[in-house]
Amino acid sequence: MIRIARLTDYGVALMTRMATEPSGMSVTARDLSGKIGLPLPTVSKLLKMLARGDLLNSQRGAYGGYSLARSPEEITLADLVNALEGPVHLTECSIESECTCGLETNCDTKANWRLINRKIMQALESVTLREMSERIDDAETGVEN
Repeated sequence: MIRIARLTDYGVALMTRMATEPSGMSVTARDLSGKIGLPLPTVSKLLKMLARGDLLNSQRGAYGGYSLARSPEEITLADLVNALEGPVHLTECSIESECTCGLETNCDTKANWRLINRKIMQALESVTLREMSERIDDAETGVEN
């Protein structure tokens, strides 16, 4: 099964919540923890990772906190996944320049895996934080449970 890490899922939830705040408004880790129901240490860890990934601005002091570094329309799911997990590579050979697979010389699927990896990245790049912050119901997704 291919799935994102739980911490990344939490990071998307946290950033989605921040996207609903007024533009430029700072939010503290404690406030976010209460609003989304995650433990404060987890929220603090995520905020630091997202700030290192240049997705959040951090301000210290009495009126400090975190705010989005760009508008929600400019931040994609690919940005979030890259900041929290690193680059997406489904297989060893989907890393364009670093394939160390023992089957590389006889592999008939390497190009296919690279294509699939690019398609997944394109899908992640096509969804913005703004879109993630808009509520939709299951019927709108076209996906059955």
